[in-house]
Amino acid sequence: MSDAPAPRPALDPHRLAALPAPLRVEINEATPSTNALVAARAKAGEPAGLVVVTEHQTAGRGRLNRVWETPPRVALTFSVLVRPDVPLVDWTWLPLLTGYAVQAAVADRVPEVTLKWPNDLLVGDLKLAGILLERVESPVGPAAVLGIGLNVNQTEAELPVPTATSLRRELGFDVDRTDLLVQVLGSLHALQPLLHRTGELRAAYSAVCSTLGRTVEVHLPDGQVTVAEAIDIDAHGSLVLAGDEGTTVLSAGDVVHVRPLE
Repeated sequence: MSDAPAPRPALDPHRLAALPAPLRVEINEATPSTNALVAARAKAGEPAGLVVVTEHQTAGRGRLNRVWETPPRVALTFSVLVRPDVPLVDWTWLPLLTGYAVQAAVADRVPEVTLKWPNDLLVGDLKLAGILLERVESPVGPAAVLGIGLNVNQTEAELPVPTATSLRRELGFDVDRTDLLVQVLGSLHALQPLLHRTGELRAAYSAVCSTLGRTVEVHLPDGQVTVAEAIDIDAHGSLVLAGDEGTTVLSAGDVVHVRPLE
């Protein structure tokens, strides 16, 4: 495979318009952050189902304000507005559900794709996608903004770090981004009812979570580093660790990094 990129088509708004309600997709040619745009709309009372996708994100953010930037027309960088009709205690499942929905969509093309807890998509130990969830208060109640960045047609040289990969790198050819976006959004829409069946979601997520069963190095916000075995996902979506000092339960907000110990 030549590493020279083919001409890069824009997303096709006509195919995206055929998505089921309430999904409605807006395409921006360039924007600093789709999450910021959707969060502002959520605060103004925008109904659930809004999707803002950009052809070129210039100042995207991942967890803990990590940078997520992409060249034009090679990735899928988009944000989805949801207003879950579940108790707030179950919102802890939202990032895991989002990761699982994206994994399920991508697995048709790359069956070996897994989830690193809480919601990074991996092929082996290389990162394919990242997800950032933000809660927003609005006059009509709380909303969640699901920000998704998926490496699609980046060449080796365009990947941001050596620990990243893209679908193009894994498959050896470019992927139609519009078809892929339709598939990812359809998966997310179809799987949202699992928020009402968290036991089923827990089992499905655990089956594709490559963090489980591995010894991991956990970096905490206070600088402490813990080495333990990841043994389970609990009833709230937290990671259960077993170490020398017993069992520890960590939510996604409790950690800076969870890395497999080589």
